[in-house]
Amino acid sequence: MVIIFIFIAHWYSSLFFQTVFLHRYASHQMFTMSNFWEKIFFFLTFLTQGSSFLNPRAYAILHRLHHKHSDTEKDPHSPIFSKNIIKMNLNTIKHYESVRLNKKDYSNYDFDVPRWPLLEKLGDNWIVRLSFIGFYTLLYIEFTTASWQYALLPVHFIMGPLHGSIVNWCGHRYGYTNDKKTIDNSKNTLPIDFLMMGELFQNNHHSKPTNLKFSRRWFEVDPGYIITKFLSKIKIIRLKNA
Repeated sequence: MVIIFIFIAHWYSSLFFQTVFLHRYASHQMFTMSNFWEKIFFFLTFLTQGSSFLNPRAYAILHRLHHKHSDTEKDPHSPIFSKNIIKMNLNTIKHYESVRLNKKDYSNYDFDVPRWPLLEKLGDNWIVRLSFIGFYTLLYIEFTTASWQYALLPVHFIMGPLHGSIVNWCGHRYGYTNDKKTIDNSKNTLPIDFLMMGELFQNNHHSKPTNLKFSRRWFEVDPGYIITKFLSKIKIIRLKNA
């Protein structure tokens, strides 16, 4: 059972920093934090995503492009213009690398994004990525008690992009809508949102992209919002609408 605990801990810790730091903070600037805490969140994002580290600047710009061109041909990751999830992910990688390597002018989207050049360089280094993969593999060699548990190992390698892939594919294909006025195909995929900490309330989020709370109806729960409110209570972050 140790491996199951390790897997769950890695899944939700990586997801937490993606939804709170990369999405709600870096991309949408829903709250502010001191330079000290920004560095702490930046480092913990690097640590928990590990081999699948997502550059915060590239993530934020890509996400802003997604909102501006949601479910159109210019959307970096729309399932509407991809025949399958593999093609959607390949398109995402192409756009992500374009942003990360500054292949185009993204100045209209590149504002107030958290930067840490040294950690960005480390996170994007393939030796560092392979070192994380080696660490995960050693954990499995040490703690695996059944051969089927090794099937979970590759998930650790791609944890960050996998979370984004689930959200972008499911959140724009399956579920219901609370706001039918949105011009895209965003949905609320409630049945599996317990895996995604509120990220699959895509229709709610796309209808009000600056709203910290992704849930709307009584049966919708946004764990990311609850944790972020707690961080505000203990003065780690400052909500803009507080």
